[in-house]
Amino acid sequence: MATKAAKKAPKKSTFVWQGKDKSGNISKGKIDAENLAAAKTLLRKQGINPNRLGKERVSLFSSKHKPIKPVDIAFFIRQEATMMKAGVPLLQGLEIVAEGAEKVKLKELINELKNDVNSGSDLSKALARHPEHFDDLVCSLVHAGEQSGALETMLDRIATYKEKVESLKKKIKKAMTYPIAVIVVGVVVSAILLVKVVPQFETVFGSFGAELPAFTQWVIGLSEMAQKWWFVGLIGAVAGVFAFIKARQKSERFSNAVDRAVLKIPAIGTILHKAAVARFARTLATTFAAGVPLVEALDSAAGAAGNVVYENAIIQIRNGVSTGQSLQSATNMTGVFPTMTVQMIAIGEEAGSLDMMLDKVATFYEEEVDNAVDNLSSLLEPMIMVILGVLVGGLVIAMYLPIFQLGQVVG
Repeated sequence: MATKAAKKAPKKSTFVWQGKDKSGNISKGKIDAENLAAAKTLLRKQGINPNRLGKERVSLFSSKHKPIKPVDIAFFIRQEATMMKAGVPLLQGLEIVAEGAEKVKLKELINELKNDVNSGSDLSKALARHPEHFDDLVCSLVHAGEQSGALETMLDRIATYKEKVESLKKKIKKAMTYPIAVIVVGVVVSAILLVKVVPQFETVFGSFGAELPAFTQWVIGLSEMAQKWWFVGLIGAVAGVFAFIKARQKSERFSNAVDRAVLKIPAIGTILHKAAVARFARTLATTFAAGVPLVEALDSAAGAAGNVVYENAIIQIRNGVSTGQSLQSATNMTGVFPTMTVQMIAIGEEAGSLDMMLDKVATFYEEEVDNAVDNLSSLLEPMIMVILGVLVGGLVIAMYLPIFQLGQVVG
């Protein structure tokens, strides 16, 4: 009953007020209430007669509008694990973490978890009510920790796992974002030159009364087309990006094709391969060390693969293990995982330290991803400079070429 009451509790809003207290002094502040009438009643109970009262206006950049990110969840779990290790009870730990949360939405989420736990619910069940923030893997690990009586240790492992995964995602985004951002800037600058700058030169060249160099004529023609169709091109680009995102969300076949294609991109594909192996090893090491059966651990690893090629490979491994194959043999048969990974799994199985070996594999490939991203950035810098030079420098040369040949053109 307490849980139902907590769920039906009306949501409160923040009201800003100004008025006089019992002594007649003017004061102002904020108060949380269900509605305007409730806020006025609460203020009068405090001996304040409000003459101004209204809902607080929230800026779009306020913390109230900031969404909860995976890194926020990782930090929350780390804080709770630290609290419990220090001997702070679960409920009190949740209350302390909620008070320190900067994002309003995160604070509300933690308070909901606290209310559910206070109503008698297990933490794992409370987390499961928010699948958008806590996936099946986290919920199952927390449940395992509750059953074994080592929740603080399990929360610490989950926090480490989430931190490693988010760090890996950040490195991959860095590898993908940097070259795309620079090329986009180059294209935008070139477009501005074509639409705004080249027409000014075209007016000057019109007074020469002689034939312009072929390259200059081509750029002027490109400029005229850009002036006429730039809006259509912009809408087409935005629509193309939107259609691509929607197609990935709606079409499984298209999404799978994209996953396979990105693995074949030079340099970036290698990083994605290593990242997928690191994610597989890290997930499997964490779940297996928590006492989760191997088949179930492989299910979790498949869900966290991040790429359909590796997801299918892990499902194939799971099917092989469930029919009696060794993990090393099933992994080797996929033909996807590196030889070193297969050998480390074999050593772990023989020595009875599979979780430790998988942890070493994950650490090794996470470092490989880090090094590969740094190397890619160093490699791309001169290539990007060449691209920008061709785009922007080519336009500048085309515009100044007639001036360099001014004697011939005027004569």
